[in-house]
Amino acid sequence: MDINVNVRFESPELMAALLNFAKALPQMQLGDVLPIEKGQPVEVKESEDKTESKNEKLVKEEIKKEKVKTIALEDVRAKLASLSQSGKQSAVKGLITKYGAKKLTDIDPACYEELLNEAEVL
Repeated sequence: MDINVNVRFESPELMAALLNFAKALPQMQLGDVLPIEKGQPVEVKESEDKTESKNEKLVKEEIKKEKVKTIALEDVRAKLASLSQSGKQSAVKGLITKYGAKKLTDIDPACYEELLNEAEVL
């Protein structure tokens, strides 16, 4: 029987604990966990290191992605509004048009980080 479980955690500490538990599973004796009668054949599949390392890499990539701060439209809007209020309306408008947009909401959210970096320079 194969069981596949996909879980997404927001807690890196919990994910690390689960990874440690997953590493310990192959070392556990099945009789300690499951009631096995003497003489009953037991099939044990050896886990491949390649599979574990792939899983660990995937989990680490997910943790890195979660740690990366996503920049919201509100963050960009607040920064550009403060620049506009300080007399830099034309520079703000120039930044928006640089990204091929007429208004801030037309800009691709993937560009928000770069836009904020450019706004910091102003």
